[in-house]
Amino acid sequence: MLYEFLYPYHVDFSFLNIFRYITFRTIYGGLTAFLICFLVGPFVIRKLTQMQIGQIIQTDGPQSHMGKQGTPTMGGILILFSVFMTTIIWGNLSNHYVNILLLTLLLFGFIGFVDDYLMQIKKRNMGFSAKGKFLIQVLFGLIIGWLIYKCPDFNSTLTIPFFKDISPDLGIWYIPFACLVIVATSNAVNLTDGLDGLAIGPYIVASVTYMFFAYVAGHLQIAEYLHLRHIASAGEIAVVCGTLAGAGLGFLWFNAHPAQIFMGDSGSIPLGGILGTIAIITKQEILLLIVGGLFVIEALSVIIQVSYFKLTKGKRIFRMAPLHHHFELKGWHESKVIVRFWIISITLALLSLSTLKIR
Repeated sequence: MLYEFLYPYHVDFSFLNIFRYITFRTIYGGLTAFLICFLVGPFVIRKLTQMQIGQIIQTDGPQSHMGKQGTPTMGGILILFSVFMTTIIWGNLSNHYVNILLLTLLLFGFIGFVDDYLMQIKKRNMGFSAKGKFLIQVLFGLIIGWLIYKCPDFNSTLTIPFFKDISPDLGIWYIPFACLVIVATSNAVNLTDGLDGLAIGPYIVASVTYMFFAYVAGHLQIAEYLHLRHIASAGEIAVVCGTLAGAGLGFLWFNAHPAQIFMGDSGSIPLGGILGTIAIITKQEILLLIVGGLFVIEALSVIIQVSYFKLTKGKRIFRMAPLHHHFELKGWHESKVIVRFWIISITLALLSLSTLKIR
């Protein structure tokens, strides 16, 4: 909004020329998103508490979690509000990729909000059925994949990490592939959100990492130097990544152990969906396996546990899945699990950034 309103006047007021710089708007977008979360957070926590929208702890989980019973949840609405408003303020709304990301936030935010609403306000035992939620995610994922595929400066080739000369073209099949990435990332982030700050910490790291990828992809000279595919409109995605990181930091202020608020499905599902969409737009889809490696590990632990349990008729590989619960039951304190998982996510992010030169 500021870009559209103020930048046209840079001819008369030269200092307004600063609004054309993506780096400037990314930094101040991140700061704005942080301040919105930080300032609005106490109000949201009070309202959720008054409405008795509290976390429901399953009795079959770690007993140390019973103290979290009743902690305000659905805090994802705070993150989504912050990201949406900040992107409108600092983003270039004429950019088709920015609009697609805002749509992704709304569509997957709708899934998460309704799921939380049915459980927390309607007091049902569960929100969407697993099958119903998955089918809606797939539908929305196909819509987003199709919109990206139809963008004029987008092509359907894949970028393979560490290999600059291997770029298979999926053609129309890129749409279901994009859907797979978006839905898988959405569910992986959702599964990771089980401890105070466990999901939002690595998410901030992933957002900052893709902020660099987006800026590089949108910068012609840097992209050519690094032998990356140049996507002219993708640079603006760095602003959105900055708002995601800023909002994540603002939310972490209240979500750090011991958490005053949880994001719930209202936050984890849309945040995962938009991260997957960013990976597709920046042509770093495969690299998401490394950038979001922690989310992948958590999701795989659930898949492995469930599959092994069915095959062996009751045996388990992990003490409990997702993986963070396994380490809790081994005696690790919650804070130790969280910090060590953050360390893993930072390490994986650094490894992914190295692929810009190791090609």
